[in-house]
Amino acid sequence: MKYVKLIVCMLLLLVLGLPSRASTGGEGKLNTSEIVVGHIKDSYEWHVTNIGEEPVIIHLPVIVKSSTGWHVFSTARFEEEPDAKGYRVGPHNLVIASKGDNAGKIVELQNGSEVRPLDISITKTVAVMFIDAIILLLCILIPARWYRHRKAGDPAPGGFTGFIEMIVTYVEDNIIKPGVGEGYEKYSPYLMTCFFFILTCNLMGIMPFPPGGGNVTGNIAVTFFLALCTFIITQFSGTRHYWKEIFWPEVPLALKAFPLIPFIEFVGIFTKPFALMIRLFANMMAGHAIALSLTCIIFVVAAIGGATFYGMSVLSVVMSVFMMCLEFLVCFIQAMVFTMLSSIFIGLARVKAE
Repeated sequence: MKYVKLIVCMLLLLVLGLPSRASTGGEGKLNTSEIVVGHIKDSYEWHVTNIGEEPVIIHLPVIVKSSTGWHVFSTARFEEEPDAKGYRVGPHNLVIASKGDNAGKIVELQNGSEVRPLDISITKTVAVMFIDAIILLLCILIPARWYRHRKAGDPAPGGFTGFIEMIVTYVEDNIIKPGVGEGYEKYSPYLMTCFFFILTCNLMGIMPFPPGGGNVTGNIAVTFFLALCTFIITQFSGTRHYWKEIFWPEVPLALKAFPLIPFIEFVGIFTKPFALMIRLFANMMAGHAIALSLTCIIFVVAAIGGATFYGMSVLSVVMSVFMMCLEFLVCFIQAMVFTMLSSIFIGLARVKAE
């Protein structure tokens, strides 16, 4: 019951943070698509909520190299509203474009044209990822410190340390070991890191207020990097028999003369990590979008009033709570699936001749 109360409280905080001045049109109608996209996409500022008409924003550092050199400053130096040309004007001839190919990005205006500078700014996704990494380190180092002062024959730990041990044991014995096979210990640190990093980012992502709220695993750049790491480890772990099965498989000679099977196998090297990337990205992004869309129903029907408003509001809250519960489950499942598939890919690459 206490978990249901926690989810309801998180939903209410999410609801309170939804309406903003930028999300209403000229007639005061709610722009639901802008709300959903605005909470999913990355940004240079961290919008927390609104207090009345005033937005509560955490300004993040901008780090760019333009034609005039390196510049480091806060996003508070950009204008809050775009001008007639759709630019949020900032210092050093830098602006944030609100439309066009560079919408939402920092550009430098040179003779009326937009030029993208070298941009390594700390965006919302990056800031949340740093926070998630710190939380992950604490969750692992605290149990590790407990084990450092214990012996193998000591009683099993309880509380938080016991909970972490349970998860580590489950992932090690039921995901990594069966997937990789013999010699799995060599790959456990990487695969365990993938599992806990994805799980932490997923759980923090459904938290509607700081330090959570960032769509880290729903950012394709993050999932691309994770899939790339698995791809590199898989190929460098490949045995001679693994490469032989790709370029000279056990098929009739006619198929070897016409290298259709080797071509398909070679393409499969790249489709596996691509599937890893898309699977995690699409599932997490879709989960956030659905949860936000269901919550927006309350505000869409607010203008109708009467029984319709109250009925749809109750339905929206019930469905949103259901989606939040489902998101908790999906957070674990997606971390488990990514780790399991990575283990299987590495295990298949380490195949030996019979």
